[in-house]
Amino acid sequence: MTEPAKEPKKQAEPERLPLYSDDAAARRRRLRSGLAGVLLFAAAFGGVAGLIGGQIAGLVVAVVVGLPLLYVVLFSVRRRVWLEGTEVLVRTWRTRRVDIVQANRIDLLVTDVRGMRTVSLLLNAGQHGRTAKIDLAVYAGTGGRELGVLALRRLANALMNNIEANGMVFSELLVAQLRSEARGDGAADRPLYRLASAAPSGRLAQRFTMEAVNRFVAHLD
Repeated sequence: MTEPAKEPKKQAEPERLPLYSDDAAARRRRLRSGLAGVLLFAAAFGGVAGLIGGQIAGLVVAVVVGLPLLYVVLFSVRRRVWLEGTEVLVRTWRTRRVDIVQANRIDLLVTDVRGMRTVSLLLNAGQHGRTAKIDLAVYAGTGGRELGVLALRRLANALMNNIEANGMVFSELLVAQLRSEARGDGAADRPLYRLASAAPSGRLAQRFTMEAVNRFVAHLD
């Protein structure tokens, strides 16, 4: 008498770790302020066009100006980023996956918008044309908001296994950030803050290549 075949055990799916601040109240505030801004811009341009070309022209201009801005606002509000194993999941209108280990280019980006500097990782998986941006920290003055210890640790582990884009350099940067937090350093003494401060003023976005990050990491304690 033959024994019934055993069903293969299902492998546990990797935990999905949020890489964003899931603050519903903040999202609602961003949505309200964004919609208000869209209405103001559309009304202003539509009003000028209406004075020149009449009511129909004003309405057309208001729609042409308002729709792209509305798309940008909704895109920003809907955007979510997770880490699942070594894959980054980015959701806007749909979800796309970018494997950190397989990314063939990694850059560090610092953006400066209204005095708030955001330090982000840019992942480019060229074989599929997919990209992902991970915000590591946001600073204003001498304080700010940073990714949690668990998220930084898992990102560092995934980056360490990326050979093609020399992810080890970016992994060492995140490890240095973790060590700084463990020592109890203030925000101004942490590597990510120092990188954000090193970006030239007056630029909306500054891209740091792997070579630039490597030189920075080499001089860390």
